[in-house]
Amino acid sequence: MRLVIAMMKHETNSFSPVRTDWQRFRDWGAYLGSEVISAYEGTAMPIGAYLKLAREIGADVVTPVAAEAMPSGPVAAEAYRLMSDAIVEAVRRGCDAALLDLHGAMVAETTSDGEGTLLERIRAVAPDLPIAVTCDLHANLTERMVRNCTALIGYKTYPHVDMHIVGEQVGRILLRAMKGEIRPAMGWARRPLLAQTLRMGTEDEPMRSLIARARAEESQGLLAATVFGGFPLADMPDAGMSAICIADGDSARATAAAERLMAAAWEQREEFLYRHEPLAEAVGRAKAMSEGPVLLLDHCDNVGSGGTEDVMTVLREVMRQGLEDVAVAAVWDPAAVKRMAEAGVGATVTLALGGKTDMPSIGKRGEPLTVTGRVRTLSDGEWIVRGPMYTGVKVSMGPTAVLDTGKVEIVIVSRHHEPWDQGVFTSVGIDPKVKRYLLLKSRIHYRAGFAPLARATITCDGEGVTTSDNNQLRFEQVRRPIFPLDRLNAPLG
Repeated sequence: MRLVIAMMKHETNSFSPVRTDWQRFRDWGAYLGSEVISAYEGTAMPIGAYLKLAREIGADVVTPVAAEAMPSGPVAAEAYRLMSDAIVEAVRRGCDAALLDLHGAMVAETTSDGEGTLLERIRAVAPDLPIAVTCDLHANLTERMVRNCTALIGYKTYPHVDMHIVGEQVGRILLRAMKGEIRPAMGWARRPLLAQTLRMGTEDEPMRSLIARARAEESQGLLAATVFGGFPLADMPDAGMSAICIADGDSARATAAAERLMAAAWEQREEFLYRHEPLAEAVGRAKAMSEGPVLLLDHCDNVGSGGTEDVMTVLREVMRQGLEDVAVAAVWDPAAVKRMAEAGVGATVTLALGGKTDMPSIGKRGEPLTVTGRVRTLSDGEWIVRGPMYTGVKVSMGPTAVLDTGKVEIVIVSRHHEPWDQGVFTSVGIDPKVKRYLLLKSRIHYRAGFAPLARATITCDGEGVTTSDNNQLRFEQVRRPIFPLDRLNAPLG
C-alpha cells in the first residue's frame, strides 16, 4: 500500500497585519520529503498518528510536505501554491490513499477556502481516492471540504491535547473502509453563529456540554462526531460553528446527529459571547491577590490567533500599577533582542520595547513602551515541547533575550510564539512555578502548560487584532445575517 501523508496548517486572521509568506512557514517548521518523517514521527501531532498507522500496516509512505505557520494574515499566493502543488503532485503520481493534517481556517490570497480548494484539486486528479482529514477545533467547515474527502474529523479539546488521538481515529476509519469493513458516510450541519474563541475552552461551558454530546453520539454507534467552534477572525463566507458526524453507511443518521449538535449550540448562543472588564480593574484585582502564580491573559494580542505579539497595553498597565515578581511571555521585538545581544549579559539597557507593528484593521498604531533593565539571559530560542500539547515538537523562537527590570522579567523573541508550554520560560532560565504573576499573550492554549500552576486566572482586555470586541472589527466577507453581528432569534441556515 502506498500512502500520501502531508500537513498544511494555518489559522488565518484576516485582520492581522503579519504577512504569511513561505519564510513564516519555514520559521515555525516546513519540511519536504524525508525531512517530514524525521521531524514528526513519534510526535503527538495528527501527522505523527498517520505515520504510526503506516508503520503498523507496512505501507510505503510519501511525505511531500509538512508545513505550519503561527497564525497571521492571509497566506501568500506563492506559499499556498508551493504546499498545495506538492500534495496534489504526490497524489497524481499514484497512491492508494491520502491522510492529511490540515487546519480548516486557512485563507489564502488566491482562495478563502484553502483546505476546500486543496481537496477539490486532489479529487480532480484522483476521483475515487480514499482521503482522511484531521482539522482543528477552530475549523470553518465548508461544503467543498466535506464533499471532497472520505472522512473528516476535528479535535475535541481546546487546548488541543488530543491531536494524535483524533488523527489515529480518522486514520483507522479510512483503513477499515479500504478493507471493506465499513462504509463511512458523513453528514454536517451549521448555524449562523460566530462564536468567540474565549468561550470555546472545552473545560468550560458551553463547549464542555457540546463535546460531551459529541462523545455520546460516538458511544451510540457513530464512527466519529465533531463540534467545530470555528475561527471568527477568518473573515470568509463560511466562518462560524458547525458539526460533522460519520456513520457506517447511513448519511441520514450522520446528518441528524450533526443537526442535534448544532441545535444545542444555537440554544446556548448567548453563552458564546465574552463579557468585557476594564483593564485597570482587572489588573487591580490581580494586585490584590497575595499568592501566585496568578495568570494574566493578554488575549487581545494572542499570537496564537494572529496577534502581532508586540502590543504593550497590558504590560504598560501592569507596570503602572506596580505589580512585582512578574514574568512575561513573550514580546516580539527582534531589534530589541539584537541590541541586548550587543550589550551583553549583565548590561543595563533602556529600550523602546514592542510597538513596532501598526494595526490598520483596528485603527491602531504601534506604541513602544520605554523600559530599563538588565540583560539577564541570551538564547538561541530553541527547545523541545514536553507538555501535553505539541509534545515532541521543536520550537524555535529565534534569538531570544530576557530583560529584568527588577519587578518584571520579560522574554523577548525574534519569532512569534504563543506560550502554551512552560518551556517558553524554562528554556531561558525562568521558573514559572515560583513567580507571583505570569503575563501570557495567550487565550486558551496557555492551559496546556500553565493551568496546573495557577492560583487564579484573570483575563485582561488590552488591544490588538485578536480582540473579542466585534465593534472594533469590520467584517466584509462572512455570510450575513450571523449572530452576534446580527441579532437573530431563529436558526437560519
